[in-house]
Amino acid sequence: MTESLDFERPLADLRRRLEVLEKQIATHETPELSAQRDRLREELDAKIHEIYGQLSRWQKVQVARVRSRPQTLDYVKALFADFVELHGDRRFGDDAAVVGGPARFDGRVVMVVGHQRGHDTRESVNRNFGSPHPEGYRKALRLYRLAEKYQMPLVTFVDTPGAWTALPDEERGQAWALAENIGVMADLRTPIVALVIGEGGSGGALALSVADRLLMLEHAVYSVAPSEQVANILWKDPKLAPLAAEAVKLTAQDLLELGIIDRVVPEPPAGAHSDYAASAESVRVALQEELDRLDGRNHDDLLAQRYVKYRRIGAVNGG
Repeated sequence: MTESLDFERPLADLRRRLEVLEKQIATHETPELSAQRDRLREELDAKIHEIYGQLSRWQKVQVARVRSRPQTLDYVKALFADFVELHGDRRFGDDAAVVGGPARFDGRVVMVVGHQRGHDTRESVNRNFGSPHPEGYRKALRLYRLAEKYQMPLVTFVDTPGAWTALPDEERGQAWALAENIGVMADLRTPIVALVIGEGGSGGALALSVADRLLMLEHAVYSVAPSEQVANILWKDPKLAPLAAEAVKLTAQDLLELGIIDRVVPEPPAGAHSDYAASAESVRVALQEELDRLDGRNHDDLLAQRYVKYRRIGAVNGG
């Protein structure tokens, strides 16, 4: 069972009533009970579309952070074959907040790299809640260079509140690790497709998302910093996070309109966390189409187009 957000309480109530009714039908089905079940299903479906069709930006932040939402390894399991996870940065250690390795997708060998936040408390602690240390980004960098060396398209899954900023991380070169990843991705001579699957926060997200094609799931968010940090910086009050989310314009729909991302990938009606299989299929279609679009591109042309893509971001036409 997935966790329930505050605004999903009407859905949780309808689901409980439907569950009770279906148990009754399992022991003694009658036409009246079956009709009642069908009406309840229709009511639930209508309520799902009503709620998820008008989510506020802050509600989308909440959806993007749901711990039961599919994460990188869930998509790897559902979509990729022969995945071999590689570990370590060859300098300091291994960071479980970043996972990656070669795999097969749609008949081609690719390099997969992504954040992993964890689905339960024990895993989340082990993976530092998806906030990588410098060694996590250096592991990602090692895999980027392997992808380039062996001419494997690079597929990244972005889902982090941001890079970890404790003093030991800064002492081990967190800022340098982020900057190096961004620089290398900008010049990497292999196709790159990045997909924001949950929360894309700050440079910790950017270090995995400089790409030829940048995609976002329908209820994912992508911003300069988590909304609480933005509120604290602007108004000295993290409780104003909902207001910050509205100001920053961090949803997939906002960023597509602004020209920052290239595509919004649809989610199941009640969010990716409600139906892993449907979410994975939607991601499969999008990745397949985008990789096909990039297949066979001349590397010089690829880099030139990537340069133009990022130079356009933030451009303003004067009047």
